[in-house]
Amino acid sequence: MVLRILFAPITGLTWIAEQLQERVDAEMNVKENLQKELLALQLAFDMGDVEEEEFETREEELLLALQAIDDQERAERAAEAEAE
Repeated sequence: MVLRILFAPITGLTWIAEQLQERVDAEMNVKENLQKELLALQLAFDMGDVEEEEFETREEELLLALQAIDDQERAERAAEAEAE
């Protein structure tokens, strides 16, 4: 019981670090999946499996999603820099 109280701050920090790591991993997976989808779309277009109009529409959607992720990452880094 006493050890549990003594180690509570360390346990709390460990939990926070794990949560941050999970969030970073999830964001990287989303970005990575969007990049893979964009590459697959380009290959499908090059092979003639996708019409140009559909390609351009989908490409724009994917690029906007990637841009939003990049913007969010920049904003988070700026907020962290201000906090320091």
